[in-house]
Amino acid sequence: MQLRVAGKDVYAYTGTRAHEPARPTALFVHGAGNDHSVFALQSRHFAWHGWNVLAVDLPGHGRSAGPALADVPAIADWIAAVVAAAGAHEAVLVGHSLGSLAALECAARHPQSVAKLALLGPAVPMTVSDDLLAAAARNDHVAYELINGWSYGPGSQLGGNRNPGVWMLGNAMRLMERTHDGVLSTGLLACHRYAGGLAAAAAVRCPALVVMGERDVMAPPRNARALIEALKDVRSLTLPGSGHSLMIEQPDAVLDALRRFIGVAVPAA
Repeated sequence: MQLRVAGKDVYAYTGTRAHEPARPTALFVHGAGNDHSVFALQSRHFAWHGWNVLAVDLPGHGRSAGPALADVPAIADWIAAVVAAAGAHEAVLVGHSLGSLAALECAARHPQSVAKLALLGPAVPMTVSDDLLAAAARNDHVAYELINGWSYGPGSQLGGNRNPGVWMLGNAMRLMERTHDGVLSTGLLACHRYAGGLAAAAAVRCPALVVMGERDVMAPPRNARALIEALKDVRSLTLPGSGHSLMIEQPDAVLDALRRFIGVAVPAA
C-alpha cells in the first residue's frame, strides 16, 4: 500500500489484504536499518484475522522515500500522520528497537491516535556503543557485522531458525546492506540521543506490552525496568534465550504475546 505523508511516498505492507476502513488497524514500526519485512509473520497473521495491517517502511528505508528522520519525536509525529493518511481513527502500535521508542513517544504525543502500545526490545535510555556509532557514521560494513553479532542469542548464531532453510543472520545482513548511506547512522543516533523515554512513558494512557529478549545485548532487559515502572497499565514478558531480534528468533512467541494483548484469540495447545 502506498501512502503520502508530508508530500513523501510511504510504503506499508498490508499482509496482501485490502485495507478496509471499518476494521481495526495495527501499525508495525521497525528499527534502524530494517524494513517492514522483519514483521512478516506477525503482520500477515493479523491481516488474515480481521485487522488492517500497516507494516511501514520508515522514511529512507525500504520502499519509502527519504530522507531518514533524525530524531524520535519526528518519527513519532510521522507515525501519527501515517495513521491519519490511512484513514484510521486510531491504531495499535507495535514497535521494535528504534520503532519502540518512536511508538512510545507517539502514544504520549498523540494519545487520540493510539489504542494500545506494544514495545519489542525497548530500552530507556537506548545508548549505542561508540564503536558502532563511529562505524555507522563511516558507512563501514563493520557496523552491520557488529549489529548482527549482537542481535541474536547464542542458539541462533548457529542456526535454529523456526523456518527451515532460512538463515537468520544472512537474511539480516542482506537487509542492512540494502540501506542507503547514512540511514543506519541516522537511526542509531536517534536512539542514542533520545532522552524523553521515561517522561513519555509516564504520559501514556493506553494499555502497554513490553516484550524483551533474555539474551539481548543491544537493549538488555535491565534497561527496560524503569520504562516498565513508568507505564501505568503495562504487562511485560521476557523470552528465554532470545536476543534483540526477538520477532525473528522467536516469531511464534512474539505473535502469541501480541495476540493475547491485542485481543486475537490464541488457539489452544
